[in-house]
Amino acid sequence: MFARLGRAVALRPRVVVAVWIVLAVLGYALAVQGVHGENLFERLHTGAPTVPGSESAAGRAILDDQDDSGASLTLVLQGVDVSDPAVAAPVATARSQVAAIPGVASVVDPLALPDGADNAAAAPLVARDGQGMLMIAQLEPGLSDEAQHRALGAVEARFAQVPADLHAVAPEARGIVGGTTLVVSAITEQVKSDLRTGEAIALPIALLVMLLVFGGFLAAAMPLAGAIASIAGGLAALLALSYWIDLDSSVVNVVTVLGLGLSIDYGLLIVSRFREELTAIMADEGGTRARRRRGDGAVLTAIEATMATAGRTVAFSALTVAIAIAGLLAFSPPILRSFGGAGVAIVLIALATAMTLVPALLALAGRRLGKPSVIARVPLLRRVFVRTSDVQHDDGLFSRLAAWTQRRPWIVLAGTLVLLGVLAAPLAHIELRNSTTELLPLGSQQREYVQVLARDYPAATSPAITVVAQGQLAEVQPWAQQLGELDGVASVDPPKASGSYVTVGVRPASPDGGGPTARQVVREIRALDPQFPTWVTGQAASEIDFTHAVGEGAPWAIAIVALATLVLLFLMTGSVVMPVKALLTNAVSIAASLGVLVWAFQDGHLAGLLNFEPTGGIETYVVALVIAFAFGLAMDYEVFLLSRIQELVRAGVPNDEAVRRGLQRSGRIITSAAAIVVVVFAGFVAGKLLVIKEVGFALAVAVTVDATVVRLLLVPATMTLLGRWNWWAPAPLRRLHERWHLVH
Repeated sequence: MFARLGRAVALRPRVVVAVWIVLAVLGYALAVQGVHGENLFERLHTGAPTVPGSESAAGRAILDDQDDSGASLTLVLQGVDVSDPAVAAPVATARSQVAAIPGVASVVDPLALPDGADNAAAAPLVARDGQGMLMIAQLEPGLSDEAQHRALGAVEARFAQVPADLHAVAPEARGIVGGTTLVVSAITEQVKSDLRTGEAIALPIALLVMLLVFGGFLAAAMPLAGAIASIAGGLAALLALSYWIDLDSSVVNVVTVLGLGLSIDYGLLIVSRFREELTAIMADEGGTRARRRRGDGAVLTAIEATMATAGRTVAFSALTVAIAIAGLLAFSPPILRSFGGAGVAIVLIALATAMTLVPALLALAGRRLGKPSVIARVPLLRRVFVRTSDVQHDDGLFSRLAAWTQRRPWIVLAGTLVLLGVLAAPLAHIELRNSTTELLPLGSQQREYVQVLARDYPAATSPAITVVAQGQLAEVQPWAQQLGELDGVASVDPPKASGSYVTVGVRPASPDGGGPTARQVVREIRALDPQFPTWVTGQAASEIDFTHAVGEGAPWAIAIVALATLVLLFLMTGSVVMPVKALLTNAVSIAASLGVLVWAFQDGHLAGLLNFEPTGGIETYVVALVIAFAFGLAMDYEVFLLSRIQELVRAGVPNDEAVRRGLQRSGRIITSAAAIVVVVFAGFVAGKLLVIKEVGFALAVAVTVDATVVRLLLVPATMTLLGRWNWWAPAPLRRLHERWHLVH
């Protein structure tokens, strides 16, 4: 099947390349321009992850239904003495001009009240030290999206001029304009900026690594061409998915990173195997003048052999990665399901480019890939490429490493497990969070806006915990007073009635609205038994509900992924031992990478180096994503290695020798592919959005650990100790494999 696909592509390479060029251009155009003028980034959503049907989500839905006000923007003025009479006139002018903007329902500031800042009702709008104030513009409810956008833009522009209006009477005046719409816009813009930064770093370095691997630009450019086409197709797929499911803003970067890494991985394997096959065929031809027309002789035979071996490996790998990511669909939170659906789509697109576009480019390049490139003939570069470019010898660095491991397998096994255990140790104190504006980078205006509000205007900020009670104010009030007596509660806001519901704001003793104190208060409130229905919502409540939902879905996700992986690897290898070993080694590898993530981000040991402020935990959905994606990437390299070893075993090579030779033949590709993937992920760590930093860092660590400690040491050690048992299966399963196994 794979050989036939390779032949079909090789006979029509120009058609295949032309089709992919059209698809790539169309994909980028759709992502940037969108449909009906709405592009991909305008369709993204942001905010704390929620769980439909949970108590916190139900409480938030009630609050949203009760809130009939329009959108709003707030100007935070700093360095302004609100008691100075000279301040009133420019503030009044700004107030009247903002109120005159079409769509604005009201403008509120402390100087608009009788007696100004001395009015008791003005206290929430005045900074604690009296050197600042808030001006809030509320829009009319029910505005169309276009009208609201125009009104918010006009308000923001006029608010931004207020500090200059005050310069004559308050030279130190400065302002920050903030609001929900601006926070969402800031996160979306940061996503686009980080995407450009990541690609600008990753693509050139990836090209350099592939240049070292292949010793020439022509071969190195082919996996990169596949990656670029995959990104275009992936962005178009995400745009299509956005009409079916809500996509979080972080989905674009995370999934793009995955597609970029996998495309280069698969292209690297295809190109490397083609060069190996082509070199061997051309060597057999000797001095005879070979036919050079594409579709004939060496090139066509090499492509068929490549697709029958490396193509099969890529297909297996993509299936295992897709299955691992599809496990996210077993969870109820929409953000995880969106990552699952988008991830599967990008894996399939990466597979399509590797199986069609890259072979078509190989067919066009033909015999030139079997000869040294122009730059490889430069004396200095020739010496470098001799050591770095792919080779076909069975003796080398990786075979010697395997032989060293095989002489002391127990020591290597124990040593690697101890090392992985040490790396995984910080996982024991992991704290799971669902952050909001904390995800924005240091220096972000919207993050500063939220911090200034919390610090200087506590009475104007929403309470960290909100209790929605269904009942009459008279019966809720006595119960609300009891909430102030709970451990960890600093104060309770007066209950407010709205229709048949009463809302009670609870302020924990800790300023961290998602920290341990807030979560404990939520649990205590939920443990109470009032005589009326209640819903507890807020950041801490959402964290608890989200973590619970992940815990409920985890057994199903693990079972689905484990079972599918066992079946696929059994169909590939005919062994029941190899799939189980793969699951166990992947588990310890992933635990190690998560431990390093906790050490770096939660404990803050790399905060200075990576330029972020610790939030006191790891984003809950980041942990789920890292497990799914890291497992898929680990299976990627497992399939790369096992396919080579199995080829040799089927050819009659003894187990230990097959391990040595298989590692030698695949080790360079695995480490090169891993190096490129690490570069890709590291490029996105250079971005500023915290969640992207966490995912990129964790996956870079996971790939590094897996491609070095696990694949080069742990796997050879275990396969040496298991010996012939590596390929064992019960007789009934052996017969089943003989009938249903997946072959070239």
